[in-house]
Amino acid sequence: MAVAVQDTSADQIIELDRQTDALVEQGYPALAGVTEKEFRALVEPLEHVVPAEPFVLVVSGDLVPLDRLIERTALNGKPGFTSMQADDVRAFRPTADLDLPDSPVYLVADVDTGRETLNVRPDDALPHIHETGRTPLTLDEGLAVAAQHPQWLRERNCFEMLGSRAGDKRVTGIWVSKGAPRLGWCWGGNPHTWLGMATAARRVA
Repeated sequence: MAVAVQDTSADQIIELDRQTDALVEQGYPALAGVTEKEFRALVEPLEHVVPAEPFVLVVSGDLVPLDRLIERTALNGKPGFTSMQADDVRAFRPTADLDLPDSPVYLVADVDTGRETLNVRPDDALPHIHETGRTPLTLDEGLAVAAQHPQWLRERNCFEMLGSRAGDKRVTGIWVSKGAPRLGWCWGGNPHTWLGMATAARRVA
């Protein structure tokens, strides 16, 4: 649900600017087919709704090609990659039960990479996520986390994105392979000791 938050602090604006700068440096305007000025103009309205808790700036797959985003990430200088075909990545769409902002850019608040769901089957974790009032990250949102915080894959844990599905039993995930971020998929019925289910408190636009 899109929620407006008042009394935005200077520190929150600085963080939004930092994340915007990071995406500009990673070439997001070119991927979106817009100028840097136009890209920044898309983000600017979010200054008025920045949440109090930590957040991540998300660029929707409706604006940029999702299959190109993992290669824009890097961990210790090693660029991200995937063995998935472009059409396969694009087949993963947000599930119908999610309340997504009607905006090409938005924020996800209080992201958690799901350490408590390590070694839990994704299909079993999803009901618990909903019961706790949190929302599973979509593929777009997981890629946004990897773009802004690739070090979380080491400092916290690697994760899966239950908020996007392709009409089959697969779930996308981001983990470290050969020292770099890797976008791939796993079966929804298989647990992994190194993959948690990433969630957020809410979406803001």
